[in-house]
Amino acid sequence: MIDIKDVTMVFEKSKDDTESFVALDHISIEIPEGCIYGFLGSNGAGKSTLMRMMCGVYPCSSGSIKIDGIEVYDSPEAKGKIFFVNDETIQYANFTLKDLKNYYASYYPEFSGEVFDRLISKLELPLNKRMSQFSKGMKRQAVVVAALSCKTKYIMLDEAFDGLDPAMRKIIKTMIVDELMDRGATMIVSSHNVAEINELCDRAMLIHQGHLIFADEIDEIKSGFCKIQLALKDTQMTKEMAEQSGLEVMQFSRLGSVAQMIVRGSAENSLPRLRVLSPVLLEAVPLTLEEIFIYELEVRGYGAEILREDK
Repeated sequence: MIDIKDVTMVFEKSKDDTESFVALDHISIEIPEGCIYGFLGSNGAGKSTLMRMMCGVYPCSSGSIKIDGIEVYDSPEAKGKIFFVNDETIQYANFTLKDLKNYYASYYPEFSGEVFDRLISKLELPLNKRMSQFSKGMKRQAVVVAALSCKTKYIMLDEAFDGLDPAMRKIIKTMIVDELMDRGATMIVSSHNVAEINELCDRAMLIHQGHLIFADEIDEIKSGFCKIQLALKDTQMTKEMAEQSGLEVMQFSRLGSVAQMIVRGSAENSLPRLRVLSPVLLEAVPLTLEEIFIYELEVRGYGAEILREDK
């Protein structure tokens, strides 16, 4: 497993900065073996920074990151268990796919030429063409194939599906799942496409401005929120009335006599608190992961200033 414990990352101020920058603030998560784990977050939240720390590129300012019990920073053994696909491919510009194959085969003892050739053939990528001539999507396909071919225990993909058309996204996701299931590997994926994380991953975490908002199994995350619609017979429902019933209301709106609220908590726990008001309408609707993402960030004021300026 990957154990991230109380990790903080501070970038010290340079000559161009007036103060140091806290990129991650006391982050703790556990990533068990054999899962596909999604990293969600607002722009600049710290997802890529955390991935680089998990690869041992950056040391922790405080806290620890261990892979199978080994501190990853400065550990060739721990780093050898990881393949990291970052969101840049410029370093491969002068490589052909044959060069890419030989390059990673020289570094990863478990590298499978058979897997590489089979997946490249399936994607119909040109072997002798330099990757500088590839489209963004073709480059991404090639690096994902290299990641799967290295047969590391852990694979990290930062914006892995960026640049892929919808049909190719489906092909690459199917390819990833098939290869991982064959050998029980663990994958960590970051993406701004929340629906994609929901479809591909069984666990996820959300960070915002370097702070951890939640980390759990996706089904558990979804069960912790609900959307409730309610109407009363002789009066209008208010947010204050809902809060007095013991609910944590993240968002409240009303259309005519029908109130709609986003509540932190399961429907099973929330509805009985509202039934005492004898509503003429009371129903709960589960939220999607994307809706939870949006409401969690809205509660923290993300984008609120921009929206106010637009108005």
